[in-house]
Amino acid sequence: MLTQTTTRVLEPSDLDAALAVLDRDPVANAFVTSRVQVAGLDPWRLGGEMWGWYEDGALTSLCYAGANLVPICATPRAVRAFADRARRAGRRCSSVVGPAEPTAQLWRLLEPSWGPAREVRSHQPLMVTDRLPDPAEVTPDPYVRRIRKDEMDTIMPACVAMFTEEVGVSPMAGDGGLLYQARVAELVGSGRSFARLGPDGRVLFKAEIGAATPHACQIQGVWVDPEHRGRGLAAPGMAAVLRYALADVAPLVSLYVNDFNTAARRTYQRVGFQEVGAFMSVLF
Repeated sequence: MLTQTTTRVLEPSDLDAALAVLDRDPVANAFVTSRVQVAGLDPWRLGGEMWGWYEDGALTSLCYAGANLVPICATPRAVRAFADRARRAGRRCSSVVGPAEPTAQLWRLLEPSWGPAREVRSHQPLMVTDRLPDPAEVTPDPYVRRIRKDEMDTIMPACVAMFTEEVGVSPMAGDGGLLYQARVAELVGSGRSFARLGPDGRVLFKAEIGAATPHACQIQGVWVDPEHRGRGLAAPGMAAVLRYALADVAPLVSLYVNDFNTAARRTYQRVGFQEVGAFMSVLF
């Protein structure tokens, strides 16, 4: 029997079918799910297109094509179809990121026409927890709190420093940082930006809950001021953010981390995060 397959750009009327695919892996798909739940599938509101892969009339795989190219529940056949579409469209994204296996396959197919990448991070452990750490091991930092809307000037330099250190380029390049500042403001405004401030008002530790759905959320942007590293701020700070996340956002909390960042991985393990998979990022 012949199997009919096709890809197409999804439309707002495809929302329920797309959410059903995203719900198959609420942890790995938290970033895209959170955007779709807010913006739907309209490209203008979503900030990109959602491509769908159909087999026998059923939507089985997705690929978000915006500032990032993200394969979602993508089978090998779906990845090949998404790669063909991406090649035809040309590179418009700043990264390819997603679960390691389909992302690696996608990059192998795209690299001859899109490469070389500025950096490839082939194994980024995906970690999850559903509970606070044992207080005998790590006590949440009582000085970590939500950042207020009137504290944008306080948190912004730390956010820029974190992004530049993590990604290797400043988020203030290109458009002067307008999009990045808008994203930081969105997180602050929604109560998902957290920090510990020193006596002089400078940020010593910060982190955000970047993606949030009813099933899972994702911590991102974890950063300690370089002058205060090695002083035991990271684990209590993470425990404090985790407490907020579990109480106010979702029953599962995730993050992904570079495999070479052994200090961060040890911190997350101390707080109770366990490795459940891996992501991969290709940076341009």
